Amino acid sequence: MLIMEKEGVVNQDKEFNKKVQELQDKIQKIKDEVAKIVIGQHKVIDSMIECLLADGHVLVEGIPGIGKTLLVRCLAIITGSQFSRIQFTPDLLPTDILGLTTYEEGKGFYTVKGPIFANFVLADEINRSPPKVQSSLLEGMQERQVTIGKETFMLPRPFLVMATQNPLEQLGTYKLPEAQVDRFLYKVIMTYPTPEEEIRILNTNMTLHSIEDFNLLPVLTPNDIINAQKFVREIYLDPKIEKYLVRIVEATRHPEKYALELGKYIDYGGSPRSSIGIFIAAKAHALVKGRTYVMPQDIKEVAYNVLRHRILINFEGEAEEIKSEDIIDEILKKVPIL
Repeated sequence: MLIMEKEGVVNQDKEFNKKVQELQDKIQKIKDEVAKIVIGQHKVIDSMIECLLADGHVLVEGIPGIGKTLLVRCLAIITGSQFSRIQFTPDLLPTDILGLTTYEEGKGFYTVKGPIFANFVLADEINRSPPKVQSSLLEGMQERQVTIGKETFMLPRPFLVMATQNPLEQLGTYKLPEAQVDRFLYKVIMTYPTPEEEIRILNTNMTLHSIEDFNLLPVLTPNDIINAQKFVREIYLDPKIEKYLVRIVEATRHPEKYALELGKYIDYGGSPRSSIGIFIAAKAHALVKGRTYVMPQDIKEVAYNVLRHRILINFEGEAEEIKSEDIIDEILKKVPIL
């Protein structure tokens, strides 16, 4: 471990440690409440909580019917936040997301705000709409504001976009623009449940029940989330670990420097936003684990979610069926911690 407590680099203030413990207790309560409905998917749930704490957005990929929509609805209820769902379709317009300025006789011009004005926004099957519609989310995701007509409106805080996409179908879908993909802090993959988990799902599924049947209890308030997001920034990250995470991102841009065999399949590496993403995500990950400091293992564990959608594979790599996860595997094995 790089962090030397005897040198005093780890904040051992009792109040600070107490706050970490309090937040971890609340995080565990969130998990317990989500587990009433969402069976399994523990890594995905942790990733959602980390994105929430890091004030980032998440892109979730998984087959239909695996519980993507259900998960974000649960989180919205448990955190006492406003939830909005946008079903992306080929005929969707940017105004259907943002809102529009309209005119009514006797009232004059006024603004009708769209569904983006919520704490939790579910962009369901985001790749079913053309790029001009997808890009209407860009300003809101990055700057937490949207422009409607000549006016700019701030979005409510906290603000989390969870977008889902189906990895199976290609007909009637559009590739997400790279500028859009880069706005997501995490890209996570939802996989099939185990047979044991699926047996439990049979008795808790939304076909037989409504979400109200499970009596989900609010654990946090929107203000609690905002305070937790500020607190995450205070989690200690050693300068040596900062250099380690920068080397990981550098390896995606200059694979020859680290002798990466799969480097020839990289078209473009991660942007500086990748380094920033790992930096804040590792702090959130450490907090979820109940620690006041970041370890190299935290960097390794968040690297997949932060980098898998930011490493672009060239045509040769696609022909060889090389995945970005394969490249991340090799990077983490070959980039030295010290």
